[in-house]
Amino acid sequence: MASGKEQEQQGFKQARCVKVHGPIIVGAGPSGLAAAACLSQQGVPSLILEKSDCIASLWQQRTYDRLKLHLPKQFCELPLLGFPANFPKYPNKSQFISYMESYASHFNIHPKFNQAVKKAEYDRAKGIWRVQTEHLEYHSRWLIAATGENAEPVIPEIAGCDKFKGTILHTSEYNSGSKFKNQRILVIGCGNSGMEVSLDLCRHNAIPHMVVRNTVHVLPREMFGMSTFGVAMALLKWFPLRLVDKLLLLVANLTLGNTDQLGLKRPKTGPIELKNVTGKTPVLDVGALSQIKSGKIKVVEGVKEITKNGVKFMDGQEKEFESIILATGYKSNVPTWLKGCDFFTKDGMPKTPFPKGWKGENGLYAVGFTRRGLLGTASDAVKIAHDIAGEWKRAKESIRSCNSHLIIHLDHDGAK
Repeated sequence: MASGKEQEQQGFKQARCVKVHGPIIVGAGPSGLAAAACLSQQGVPSLILEKSDCIASLWQQRTYDRLKLHLPKQFCELPLLGFPANFPKYPNKSQFISYMESYASHFNIHPKFNQAVKKAEYDRAKGIWRVQTEHLEYHSRWLIAATGENAEPVIPEIAGCDKFKGTILHTSEYNSGSKFKNQRILVIGCGNSGMEVSLDLCRHNAIPHMVVRNTVHVLPREMFGMSTFGVAMALLKWFPLRLVDKLLLLVANLTLGNTDQLGLKRPKTGPIELKNVTGKTPVLDVGALSQIKSGKIKVVEGVKEITKNGVKFMDGQEKEFESIILATGYKSNVPTWLKGCDFFTKDGMPKTPFPKGWKGENGLYAVGFTRRGLLGTASDAVKIAHDIAGEWKRAKESIRSCNSHLIIHLDHDGAK
C-alpha cells in the first residue's frame, strides 16, 4: 500500500495531466490559427499551446516598425477569412496583426498562452502524444507542429564578437533606425530584412554598410503595375518553371539593371527554382537598390573578424562601426521539443518536401514549413483539417455505434 506522501505525489501527477479530445497545436502564429480555424469548420475542437503571451508573437514582438507584407494581400490570406476590403495592397505590420486578431476572434480561437512546450513524444503503448509544458502534460491522439520556419533567430558565430565595444543586435530586436541617427552601422545579411533595415537606416540619416557574402536575386516588387509574385504564379500555369525564371530575370535586368555591378551577384539557378529547392527567397526591392546605386547604402564583402571598434573584412579592409545588426534570419525550433520522431530533419524541417510535407506518422502533422509563405500555410492547414476530420468522424461514429449496441443489449436483458 502506498504511503500518504506517495499517494499525494501520484494524485498530483494525475492532476497535472490534461486529456485533449481534439488535436494539440503547438504555436499560435498564422500557421496555428489557420489549422485551428480549418479544424473548427470541420467540427473538430483543438487546443493551441503558445509559449509567448500573444498570438502572432513574431509579428508583434520581433519585427521592425516599417515592415509590410512583401506580397499582395490576396497571396497572404489565411483560409476561410480574407483581409478587410479597405486594407491596402500591401498591409503593414499593425494591419496584419489586426487581421490575425480578428481571425482568432472570428473563429473563437483561444490559445493557452505562456505554455512553452518542453517536450512532445509519442506514447506507442497508449497511442497518444504526450506534450509537456512547465506545469502540465497534455495528451492527445493528434499533434500539429505549427511553430514554423521562423521560430528562433539565427545568431552566427563570428570571431571577435566579445571584443566589440558597440551594440550588436539581431533584426528581431530592431524597431527603427531612429536610434542610429548619424551612426556608421554594419548590417550583416542581404535578404529582404537586410535590405529593408539598411533602407530604414538611410531614411533616419544613418550610414549603413551591408554585408553581401553570397549570391542573391533582387527582383522588382512589381512588374507592369502588377505583383512580380502574381505575374510569376500566372505564368507558371502556362510555361515551364525555368522559362518563367528567365522571363523574370529579363524584366529584372531591364528595370533594375545589372546588379552584379553593385556587388549583388545573381545565383546561376533562377529565383523560383532556387526558392523551391533551398527555401532562399529572392529580394523584392522596395527602394534599397536605388540607395545602393547612389552610394548611401555601401555594399561590403564578408566579415573575417569583429574588432574592438569595427570589423575586418575578407578582402583585407578594416572599417569602424558603432553598431552591428544581424539580418541573419530565423530557423525552426522543432528539434528542441519534438523527440523520438524522424519526420523532421536536424534543421527542423519536414524530410518530405512540399506538397507532401504536412503529414507524418501516428497523428503527427506540420503546418507552416513549406518555404512558400502564408500561401503554403493555408494549403497545409486545409489538408490537415480534412485528414483529421475524417478520423474524428469515424471515431465518433464508432462510439455512437458501441453505445447503440449497448442500449439494445440492456433492453434485451430487461425483457428477460
